[in-house]
Parts: sequence; C-alpha cells; structure tokens
Amino acid sequence: MEFDQKEMKALAGRSAVEALVKSGMKLGLGTGSTAIPAVKHIGALLAEGTLKNIKAVPTSFQTTLECEALGIPLYSLNSREIDGNLDLTIDGADEVDSRNFCTKGGGGALLLEKIIAYASASYALVVDESKTVDNLGLTFAIPVEVIPEARVPVIRALEALGAEAVLREAVRKAGPVITEHGNFIVDARLKQASDSAALEAEFNRIPGVVENGFFTRIRPTVFIARRNGTVERRD
Repeated sequence: MEFDQKEMKALAGRSAVEALVKSGMKLGLGTGSTAIPAVKHIGALLAEGTLKNIKAVPTSFQTTLECEALGIPLYSLNSREIDGNLDLTIDGADEVDSRNFCTKGGGGALLLEKIIAYASASYALVVDESKTVDNLGLTFAIPVEVIPEARVPVIRALEALGAEAVLREAVRKAGPVITEHGNFIVDARLKQASDSAALEAEFNRIPGVVENGFFTRIRPTVFIARRNGTVERRD
C-alpha cells in the first residue's frame, strides 16, 4: 500500500503527537496542511481524556480557529500561565535539510511561527518525504516578511545578496498578500547553495525586514512520513 501526500501528512502529525506530547504541557501549535492534522489529533486525545491540562499557543488565525472548533484551551505567549516559554512546539515546514535546518512561511505565518518556535524548549517538525532537500531555498523560495514602505529597497538588497526576489501576490484577492501583522511577503529564491544560518542573520539585517523564513537557531526533531507508511524520526 502506498500513502498519498495527504495521508503522509496525517501520519507524520500523529506520530509526533504520540511520541512527544504529554499531559500538562504548554504547547505551540503550528500552521499549514501538515501541522493541522497534529492539532486535530491533540484535540481528539483531549476529548477522550488521554491528554489533560494542555495549554496551547497558536501560530496563526488558521490554527486558532481549528483549536476553537476542537475545544483546545488557547493562550498567548504573554499569558501569565505561559510566561513567555513553551515545553514543545509542533509545526510543519516547507523544506528541511540534512542538518534539520528548515524554511517556513509558505502559509504566510512565519513571524509568529518563529517567535513561538524560538520560545520553545523542544521543537518538532512534521513533514512528508517531498519536503526533504539537500540545500534550502533553491526549490522553495525563502519568505521574507517586510514593512510595506520598505518593499523596493528590501527587494534590491535581497537581489544584491544573490536572490531572485518577488512580492507575493494574493490568491482570490487583488494585490499582494497581507500578513496577519499587516506586512508584505517577499519570496527570495536562491540561485546557488548557501550558508542558511548566515543568510538568516543577513536577511534580518536589511532595514525594513521584520523576519525571514530560515529556521536555523533551533534544531528540531523531524518526523518524516514516507509513501510506504513508515515514519523516520530524525533527531
């Protein structure tokens, strides 16, 4: 039996939850088509009483709505009960390399995703096998969240660093994508293999950049679902 991509995403999410989530945890919950199955599995375990006393911090409106529908208790990083730090965050990724560095932001939620990831004691990524790459940014462009007034100078600065940079256009809405914090997203595709950790810092030094989609300062546990129905855990 061969799993399709939707089934692989669900398998990766369930595997991470079963392996890592414990009652009483403060959890960051990710965004996107691979993270949401993990959120749904947590909701099911809470409903049946297998998990208890979970405090969840969502990374987007999408995740907030899903948690509300499932009855998962929601907080923010600023809530007294959370106090700015989490036990674990589970999220998806657009690409993951052999060092477990990743890129995120295909769904436009990279800013809060990174804040929550970097506030977590442990971080887990759930992906299907198509997301594994040798080098980040060559196939899937690196999202860069930008203050609207800085759009052109940021694009020029990214081009000077060797990237092909374009403003992300919205779907079913005229004009650019607007993030949940009122900013634009510029997608920067690299032309050659580069030092991801160095570029994460370099992109953020450009005036007008709010955050970028490289995640290199935290090494996650990665759950990779494969078509044959197995899940590789890569620590």
